[in-house]
Amino acid sequence: MIKETTRPTLPLAVTMGDPAGIGPEIVARMFLRRPAQRRWIVVGDPLVMRHALAALDPSARMRRITTPADARFDDGALNVLLSSECVARPQVGQVSAESGRAAHAAITSAIRLAKAGTIRGIVTAPIHKEALAATGLPYPGHTEILAEQAGGARVAMMLANEDIRVVLVSIHCSLRDAILRADFPAQMAAIRLACTGARALGIEHPRIAVAGLNPHAGEGGLFGDEETRIIRPAIAQARSEGIDASGPWPGDTVFMQARGRRFDVVVAQYHDQGLIPVKYMGLAQGVNITLGLPFVRTSPDHGTAFDIAGQGIADPSSLETAFDYALRLTTGATT
Repeated sequence: MIKETTRPTLPLAVTMGDPAGIGPEIVARMFLRRPAQRRWIVVGDPLVMRHALAALDPSARMRRITTPADARFDDGALNVLLSSECVARPQVGQVSAESGRAAHAAITSAIRLAKAGTIRGIVTAPIHKEALAATGLPYPGHTEILAEQAGGARVAMMLANEDIRVVLVSIHCSLRDAILRADFPAQMAAIRLACTGARALGIEHPRIAVAGLNPHAGEGGLFGDEETRIIRPAIAQARSEGIDASGPWPGDTVFMQARGRRFDVVVAQYHDQGLIPVKYMGLAQGVNITLGLPFVRTSPDHGTAFDIAGQGIADPSSLETAFDYALRLTTGATT
């Protein structure tokens, strides 16, 4: 469950992401672009972060630390907490097990810090799913790692920008599996977490629209019966708990209605149903918030961008938005 406030004196932790992608670059660029807002640490590989920082500003300084207590925020140096140590910088733009291991180490180190209460929350830079798979780790993404490390908590992904917020019933799985996973418990978990997440963002009485699984929300059973068998009963249960949920609404129109301020959150049934409308509206202001964890975690709404990694042109705007959301969720502040 998202905590709305925590100790504001603690730093946020930003993981470096996959060292072969744009993660280290956008983390370094965010640091350089926000000189008045540097009460945070990077969790990652010092060699990788030193190279990323120097490529943008050769005069910029970095401090290697082993605990958040070692960090200083008054001398203009980037604090990097050691989570892995590469002998050489991984090949930029290439999938490798070495990069996957380094990215995973940064994530798990940040989670340990969050669970220990030594940081305010976590902002994660992008990782590459193939690199994780190359290590033999059984995780399709950040969310699954976070859920397992948090004790198997029931979590959900919220994608948000200034216009719409979307919570997913299922995340990283095939479409066939997504249909099977869209059962009553999954519907209830997503609706409840959508309500909790919206309230944590300051929406006192969130209006939650639940999208249908089938075209036209099943068209009264003509195109499938999941809406009548599963989704509608879940909505009724949620309403009996005091949640303002409605639907199931057709997936091809409900996001337009949310953008028109009829709804505060849309519960989407599967990954692409929910993420396409959010990402179509632009990646720069999109943010991913993991709901259901005992600590705050946000991330940018884009991937590792191997095609532009190492070129010095990656835009940190989505990472900055994720950072601002983490501040908002932990202190109520936006700066």
